[in-house]
Amino acid sequence: MRSHRFLPCFALFATFVGLAGCAVSPVALTEAEIAERATDQLSRVTLDQEPVSGAIDLYEAMARALKYNLDHRVEAMDAALRIRELDLSHFNLLPNLVASSGYTMRDNVNASSSFNVLTSTQNFGASTSQEKKISSADVAFSWNVLDFGLSYIRARQAGDKLLISKEMRRKVMHRVIEDVRTAYWRSVTGEFLLTKLRGLENRVRSAQESSQLIAAERSTSPITAVTYERELVEIKRAIHELERDLVVAKTQLAALINLRPGTRFNVALGARSQTRLALNQNAASMVWTAMLNRAELRDVWYKKRINQHELDAAFLELLPGMQMFAGTNFDSNEFLYNHNWLNWGAKASWNLLRVAQYPAKREVINAQQSLLDERGLAVTMAVMTQVHVSRVRFYHFQKELKTATEYLEVQTRLLRLMREEAGAGRISEHTIIREEMNTLVAEVKRDIAHASLQNAFANVFASMGLDPYAMEIDLDQSVNTLAKALRGLWFERGDYNAGNRVSSR
Repeated sequence: MRSHRFLPCFALFATFVGLAGCAVSPVALTEAEIAERATDQLSRVTLDQEPVSGAIDLYEAMARALKYNLDHRVEAMDAALRIRELDLSHFNLLPNLVASSGYTMRDNVNASSSFNVLTSTQNFGASTSQEKKISSADVAFSWNVLDFGLSYIRARQAGDKLLISKEMRRKVMHRVIEDVRTAYWRSVTGEFLLTKLRGLENRVRSAQESSQLIAAERSTSPITAVTYERELVEIKRAIHELERDLVVAKTQLAALINLRPGTRFNVALGARSQTRLALNQNAASMVWTAMLNRAELRDVWYKKRINQHELDAAFLELLPGMQMFAGTNFDSNEFLYNHNWLNWGAKASWNLLRVAQYPAKREVINAQQSLLDERGLAVTMAVMTQVHVSRVRFYHFQKELKTATEYLEVQTRLLRLMREEAGAGRISEHTIIREEMNTLVAEVKRDIAHASLQNAFANVFASMGLDPYAMEIDLDQSVNTLAKALRGLWFERGDYNAGNRVSSR
């Protein structure tokens, strides 16, 4: 009959559990919450940045990218998170110290009686040695030697993961600097040539209207007029193709240095035709430098070390665990002779199934080690190839820039002669427009070859794993301080234009 007393409590408990399960449902963000979060994101994306004052030169752009580029900042914060995780893992090396307290109450007396197995009679009547209400508390100290060893290994693995995170940050930094150099010089080209291209487009439009008028009036052969108009349309199409690459360069640069899209800023216009870049190392030295510095190789080596620690952990798990404990206790039960007492002891445990699992686990870890070793060889070959390819690309783009510069000089002389002929009335406006277009195309191609050479120069050092900034980056430094340090570093590496301040516009 006593069991019926618990039925209402059980039914009430089941009802609460059922209601709690039914209450869990997905809650979508409201439009107001979405708008609020979007406003917050937009307000913080470029917060706390030094304002742009004056034209931005190449090394200020690189400094702003290192300081404010969001991809780089994400990697920096990831490294900071790994540091905190490493600090947290150190606490796993400490013993456990647990304090607890409790209170229990019954609605009746916890009474019992005993039965004599020899005489088959009850020894005495029901009795109790426990109060209805009891308070208790204890503080227990315990330390598992096996857990300490495993925690030490996990802490070392966490340290290696931190170092891997730092290497990934370096890799992102290299990519950002390559992109900045390319976008900057394309922006410079756009500053020089977009106005000329649009002016030429207006002249083409006027010439096209004149051609259509001549064709309508039958002043010349319709075939000649339409052929002339087709050439003008081809020139206009070429103008739009050139604008397509140049018009977005400044927006790309703004994104890399974390300026809000649409922000007006000027780039410093350097001497594009007097590029002085040089590689100061031979191929063998560059390959060795890459082997010492590439983030991808260090990533593999750290992962091999992590995997080796995993083998140590698997071996430790084979050993018996020894747990030592001690504590102080309190119990308010008045029937107890001692309400306070100390206890201590030790306990050993051994999971025998892990002994059977160890050979298979060791084979898995060894296979992973072999995989990482093979991957290291593959990355080594890739790094060697990238170094040689980057070196070949640099010298190839040097030749391309030289040839493009020579072609532009010849085309410029030809245009000057054509204008003299046009002034004497011996050639048509259409011919002048075509040659002016050819000159602008030659100038754009020369500048694109220059931007490609600048990118190739940065890629050479990225292929060697050399950081674009020699010291540990302090994000609290000013943009000017970072730019000055970058200019000095790249001058030493062979960018001899870095020693000169370029003109601004």
